[in-house]
Amino acid sequence: MSHRKPTSELTPKAFAAVRELEKYVASTGLDKVHYKLIKIRASQINGCGFCLDMHARQAREMGVSEQRIYMLSAWREANIYTEEEKAILALTEQVTLISQGGVSDEVYNRAVALLGEEYTKAVVMGVVAISAWNRIMITDQVAVNAVAVNAVAVNTVAATAVESYV
Repeated sequence: MSHRKPTSELTPKAFAAVRELEKYVASTGLDKVHYKLIKIRASQINGCGFCLDMHARQAREMGVSEQRIYMLSAWREANIYTEEEKAILALTEQVTLISQGGVSDEVYNRAVALLGEEYTKAVVMGVVAISAWNRIMITDQVAVNAVAVNAVAVNTVAATAVESYV
């Protein structure tokens, strides 16, 4: 990997704007566990190891079971998610993969039926926010934190990113 200057240093106003989007999503009333599931699933799809690692760790700290984290990529086959969570995950996938046909009426209407219109829009904005972070971290080539026994080594760029968007 090459050494790239972090987005937070080169374009701090843009980085701050994404932080503001994150703050907005937090203000919508989106359940914290729902938002972690969104962040993990979108990060899996987008291939962002840094975000995937960070949000899986945070989900565990929040009490989300290992099984629920591990099964996210196969959520349709798992009987461990609520109907609301399944609607959120389906919407997360279609918004993340927007270029593959958009968001279907079936998925969107199911989310609205189970979650309400405002909550559904909060889910969409949550997907937009994590997708922005994924793209920044991947482009900046931010490495996954290395874990040692009882210690976590965090590089400077990753530490800056975590502080600004958790």
